[in-house]
Amino acid sequence: MTTHHIWHTTRGEGIPLVMIHGYTIDHRLLLPLEPVFDRRPGWRRLYLDLPGHGRSPRLPGTTSAAALAEAVADWVADTVGDEPFAVLGQSFGGQIARAVTARFGRQVLGSALLAPVVRWGAERTLPDVTTLERDEALLAGLPAEDRDLFGLVMARLTRSDHELFTRHLLPGWRAHDRGAAAELEADFLLPEWPERHAPAHQGAHLLVTARQDALVGWEDQMELLGHYPHMSAAILDGAGHNPQVESAGRVHDLVAHWLDALRQGA
Repeated sequence: MTTHHIWHTTRGEGIPLVMIHGYTIDHRLLLPLEPVFDRRPGWRRLYLDLPGHGRSPRLPGTTSAAALAEAVADWVADTVGDEPFAVLGQSFGGQIARAVTARFGRQVLGSALLAPVVRWGAERTLPDVTTLERDEALLAGLPAEDRDLFGLVMARLTRSDHELFTRHLLPGWRAHDRGAAAELEADFLLPEWPERHAPAHQGAHLLVTARQDALVGWEDQMELLGHYPHMSAAILDGAGHNPQVESAGRVHDLVAHWLDALRQGA
């Protein structure tokens, strides 16, 4: 099978775990999860950059959610082959992870979905935008674009959180293909939920959402529970759209328990 080039980096050895980031950033936003694997070895993490993000070139045709899902699924087939594997997706990557689970079925041990996209645009159920802490002097000194993005994706606008934002999110934001992103924004959802035509997946699944997530919210995601009989769900207070960055310790514990459940079911 010949597929579009998708850049990835591999860490660790063992069972493949495909790591899929979100919209207009790259794989570096998921690297805060790495300490979990010091405690839970035996997982080969495949951090990819979606087409048009990070080091991966854009798709040759029009960029859409369906096109990206197909490209990632083909890449998984080439890269993982017939091995059992797990998948973790954050934000838009959570939507792609759901499509991968539906396509590969029993080959997938389970998935972890961090603040996954379920609905978009006016159909989303969103909380009020809430800033828990705000450093006005810091914000006044930031470029307008960086300040707006920082305020959109983080619940605490402090110097320590800005350091996390600068390290894990901003490099990917600056690297993404703006033209491809505009195309994707216009066709951001899969034509239908990937679970609709797939049997209920019996693997171990994890859903993590955040109360202060002003991008995808947390209420719509609860509908996913009906499609995954063994899905654990957590709604974290005190975090925005990137709980693996803002609430790393709590997310580490949740992901560690999920990995244990995957081992038991493997």
